[in-house]
Amino acid sequence: MQVSRRRAVMHAAGGVAALAVKGGPPRSVTAQEPGERPQQDASVRVVNPRSRVPVSLIIDDSTCLVNLAHFAIPHFAAVFPDRYQQDWRKLPREIPDAFVREFGEWCRDHGVKGKYSVVPYPALVGWVDREMPGWTKRELTQSLDLVRDFMAVDWDIHPEMVTHTWAINTKTGRPYAERTEAFQENWGFSVGKSADELTDYLAYALRILKNAGLHCEGVTTPGGFGSRVMPALSTATLESCRDVYGVSLSHYFRNLYTDGRSVAPVVENARDLDGDDPQAVVSVVGCTGDWFGGWDGLEIGSADQFITADGEQGRLPEVIARGEPAIMVCHWPGIYCNGMRDGFRIFQTVVERLHARYEHLLWMKPSEIARYEAAKQLTSIHRAGEQITLKAPFATGRFTLELAMPKGAAVRGVSVHVEGTAGTAPVPAGDLREVEGPLALTEGAWCHHGDRVTVCMDLPRGTSTIEVVQEPRGQRHSG
Repeated sequence: MQVSRRRAVMHAAGGVAALAVKGGPPRSVTAQEPGERPQQDASVRVVNPRSRVPVSLIIDDSTCLVNLAHFAIPHFAAVFPDRYQQDWRKLPREIPDAFVREFGEWCRDHGVKGKYSVVPYPALVGWVDREMPGWTKRELTQSLDLVRDFMAVDWDIHPEMVTHTWAINTKTGRPYAERTEAFQENWGFSVGKSADELTDYLAYALRILKNAGLHCEGVTTPGGFGSRVMPALSTATLESCRDVYGVSLSHYFRNLYTDGRSVAPVVENARDLDGDDPQAVVSVVGCTGDWFGGWDGLEIGSADQFITADGEQGRLPEVIARGEPAIMVCHWPGIYCNGMRDGFRIFQTVVERLHARYEHLLWMKPSEIARYEAAKQLTSIHRAGEQITLKAPFATGRFTLELAMPKGAAVRGVSVHVEGTAGTAPVPAGDLREVEGPLALTEGAWCHHGDRVTVCMDLPRGTSTIEVVQEPRGQRHSG
C-alpha cells in the first residue's frame, strides 16, 4: 500500500492522505511527465553504483530545536479534534542539539547517510533564519551551525514546506486566518494548486533555508501535500530549486510504498538533454513505514518490521533482493521518543542487522540516489564493437555498467577517455585497474565475470568513451 509519512496523516479519513491509503488518486491526477529519454544500446546495462544496493534513511519533521509534535498537535486538533487527542503538553517542547550530535556521530561512525528536514517556520513557533521564540538567538545560531557544518556532510537538507501545519500567505508572511482543512499544509492546501502556485510556495520555503545558510537540492512534502497535484508538484520542485539554488537536477520525497510495487526512483520532466541546460527532477520513494517511534514518539515499533534478527525476513530484505534503493522513513520526534530514545535504539538495531547480513550495501543520500538514477536513465549509450560512447547530461560518481562480451572473450584492459562538454579540456585516455569481482569495484576499476565486463567510473557531464581491449585470438589474459 502507499502510506503517508504520518501513518496516513494519523487516520485522515476523507482527506488527501486517505486517498493515498486506498491506492492513490485517479491516474490522470498522479501521472507524471517523464520527459525526454535517450537511446541506450541493449548490450550495455547500467547497474547499481559499484554493483551494490543503495540504502538510506529519510528523517521527517526535524528542524532546529523545536519538537514539532509538541507544537503541531494542537494545530491538527483544531481541524480534527477526534483524531488528535495526545496530551501534547506532556511532550517536550525541544529536541536538544546534544541529541542531534549524538545521533549524527553514531550514524557517521556506521556510514549511515540520508535526508534531514529543517522545517523553516515550524508550527508558527519562529523562523529558522531569524528568531525562535523560547530560545536565544545564540541557541538558534548554534543549532543552525550544527546542521550546516556537521549534519549536512552526510544528510541532504530539505524544507518540509513552510510550517508543516497552517499554510502561509507568501505575500504577507502571515498564516491565513481560516482554520479549516483547506488551509493545512498536511491536507487540503495544495489541492487544485497550479505548478506556478506551488513553485511560489516551495520557493518561499527554500529561501528561508537559504537565508539560514543551508543548501538544498530537494524538498519533502508534509503529510498529504501534493498528493492530488503530482504533476504540478514535480514541476514546482524543479522550478523552485532551480530558481533559489540554481540547480538543474532536483528531487522530492512524497511517496512511500510498503507493498510489492517498485520503489525505484522516478525520473521526471527531463528536458534539453542534448543542450547547454539539461534539467530533470527525481521522485525518491520510501520503502518502509515509520516503525521506529511514530510521528509523535508515542508509537514504538519494532526492528523486526524492517529486518529480523536472522536477516531473512522483514521489509528491507524484500527490497534489497530486488536491487532497488532501500530507503527507510522515520520522523525525528519518533527517533527521540520524548527523551526515551526508543526509536533511535530500534534504528541502531536495524543498521547492525543490515551490516551483519549484507556485504553489498551502499549508504547514500537521496540526492546521490536521485543523481545516479538520472544519469542511469538519461545518459545516451552507443556501442561500436568494444568502444562505448556515453553522453551524459548529468555527472555522477560510481557509475557502473555491465557490458555483454562475446563468448570466450579474453580482456586485456579497459580505458576511459573524457571529452567533457564544450569549453572544457579533454582528459587523455586512462587505464582502469582490474579487480577480482563486482564487490571489489570502486571508481576507476573493472572486472570480467562470465560473459560480462563491469566498469565503474566517475561519470562527468558530457561525452566519455570506454574502450575494452581484447586479447588477440588464441591468446588468453593470465591476470
